[in-house]
Amino acid sequence: MSASADNGSHTVEGIRRTLAARLKAAGSDAAELDARLLVGAALGLDLTGMVTGARRILTKEETDRLEGLARRRLAGEPVARILGIKEFWGLPLHLTAATLVPRPDTETVVERALELLRADGVAGRALRIADLGTGSGAILLALLSELPNAHGFATDISTEALQTASRNAAELGLSQRATWIACDYGSALTGAFDLIVSNPPYIPSADIAGLDIEVRAHDPRAALDGGADGLDAYRALISQSAGLLTSGGFLVVEVGQGQSADVEALMTASGLSPTGPPKADLGGIPRAVSARRVPR
Repeated sequence: MSASADNGSHTVEGIRRTLAARLKAAGSDAAELDARLLVGAALGLDLTGMVTGARRILTKEETDRLEGLARRRLAGEPVARILGIKEFWGLPLHLTAATLVPRPDTETVVERALELLRADGVAGRALRIADLGTGSGAILLALLSELPNAHGFATDISTEALQTASRNAAELGLSQRATWIACDYGSALTGAFDLIVSNPPYIPSADIAGLDIEVRAHDPRAALDGGADGLDAYRALISQSAGLLTSGGFLVVEVGQGQSADVEALMTASGLSPTGPPKADLGGIPRAVSARRVPR
């Protein structure tokens, strides 16, 4: 159809505003952004296209397609799940049902890892990095994008997750520096690693039912459930990592609220030396706990 002469409710801009109002009324904390992303996806428009075509009237097919996406969002499905893609560390990552939606909090792990490597003067070397329980590959691919001489080894018990991570690596041009291994954390890894990172499941089993619907109904439970106290994954991967790190190598893991002291204790018990206070996320919550194998 030709462009509308007004700002009626059936124009691109009008329907975006209407959807934003519906999402806000439903309790969305990011109603404006969600509406823009969903309208863009339904119409195949980027931000520029939405601005230049703001007064165009939608076709019935476009309206129906957008309404389908809107209903999914109003039912609690995250926008990233609806679109099948999420940006992390500035990198667009594909998602599947087998992967967590990467969250900004997890970028704290990347930040701490890079800080440690740079402070140690080794960031430019041909490092070996392991990402245990990689999911979409978010942490590893972010690190590889910053460390051009590093090679990464990513593990996951889900072959579907590894396929998704491999696709992400290919589309980012990082495939030649990434190896994908199906196993439980570091159980199938051999050799020595300069850096091991992980965002393991850390939600206590009994707490999962109380999580936001976007998480409990759409993220894979295996990537959330940390056992009775939320620490099962750390008990496994920290002991494995202690035997896989090079002399002076670093371990950096994401933790949930209130878990940093317990995780540091597990690291110390495994012979690793904490590298300072946990690094807090943007909300002020201690999020990245790190330790190293004492150089010999």
